[in-house]
Amino acid sequence: MLNMHAVKESRAGLTEIESEYIARSLMRQSPTVTPQNTSFEVLDLLATHHEVIGLPVLENGRAIGLINRNIFNDEMAKPFRRDLYGRKSCIAFMDKQPLVVNEQMSIQELSFKVIAGGGKTLNDGFIITDNDGMYLGIGTGEDLVKVVSYLQAEKNRLVMESINYASVIQKSFMRSSREDMAEALEDYFIHWEPRDKVGGDYYFCKKFHDGFFIALIDCTGHGVPGAFMTLIMAAFLDHILLEDNRHDPAGALALMNQKVKTALGQISEQNIVPIDGGKHDHHDKSDDGMDTAFCWVSQAENKMVYAGAKTPLFLLGLGDTEITIIEGDKKGVGYVDTPMDYTWRNQEIRLDKGMSVYLTTDGIIDQIGGSKEIAFGKKRFCRLLLEQRAKPMAAQAPAIMKAFYEYQGSQRRRDDVSFLGFRI
Repeated sequence: MLNMHAVKESRAGLTEIESEYIARSLMRQSPTVTPQNTSFEVLDLLATHHEVIGLPVLENGRAIGLINRNIFNDEMAKPFRRDLYGRKSCIAFMDKQPLVVNEQMSIQELSFKVIAGGGKTLNDGFIITDNDGMYLGIGTGEDLVKVVSYLQAEKNRLVMESINYASVIQKSFMRSSREDMAEALEDYFIHWEPRDKVGGDYYFCKKFHDGFFIALIDCTGHGVPGAFMTLIMAAFLDHILLEDNRHDPAGALALMNQKVKTALGQISEQNIVPIDGGKHDHHDKSDDGMDTAFCWVSQAENKMVYAGAKTPLFLLGLGDTEITIIEGDKKGVGYVDTPMDYTWRNQEIRLDKGMSVYLTTDGIIDQIGGSKEIAFGKKRFCRLLLEQRAKPMAAQAPAIMKAFYEYQGSQRRRDDVSFLGFRI
């Protein structure tokens, strides 16, 4: 009998667990018969062993068939069958082509074979043999389903543990940015909400003696692939800013573009190496990168230098009645269609006392919702910023997100959601 309690106590990795569960682990001992046994003898065996679903039929130690209890009893219950077949060989009603598997067969391969056999194998069970093809025992569809269900649950557990730990790692990369924002700014907020525990959005802030550099990054994808991209971008960004080009966000974007395209092989169609080493398939081509806004802020000079890669900047002056949207360039960073030598524009902005600055990834703007099931959009986002302007920055974020959640309603979340704001 399969011991499911023992498997539930295991904390091994999935590979180790799967290696423990092979066909032999499902093996049950069962009475067997030979072609010399009569149908009456089989009826007696089935009556004695109520737990038996199928009886293996052996000849010289090898399985030649399998008798299913229900089918056999149904056949013998038909008129005149006992008189005709009762004293004859039991092979008259056996399945002559049962599923026979080696004891070392993996659960995955076994499950594929059982599925291919349809409902018959799940009901009848399967015969397990040694390497020489000699009969060892029988396995049941019920036990197979239990183990497959357990392994699936264990796989999900291990994946979630990995994702939870990845979330810890991703948050740790952003800790220094939160600390630098707290040092550089008095009135600010940062909202980071990955769609799938970890995500492709990333915020960055680094304080220097003459100002601070701040960025909001939206990498390709979300979930684990997106999170992996954020770690690449974070490493590159740290390295770039060490070269003292923080005053030139457009130049930093250009360097990031070159590093990403080189690292991911996104230089040109000819430079993309097929994954399997064979003929190139465009489905294998990497086309990853980021949309972002890079900003250098000098509070002493009351100015900000902004360069955007498909990510706008939202400004609200102290006496303004409308949000000013400053658009960046229409090229993302690192993608195949972004040239290696592409140059972004620096846009210098005067920062007056009381001015509010906002950045957001497209997770808010593109979210479908509302009664018309359309995108949230920039106009609605700007209207919310105007409505919340009188509040401290820390109070604005939850109010804006509350409106966002209500707008989303029962619609599926499309992307990670991140945005930040600060007041001069």
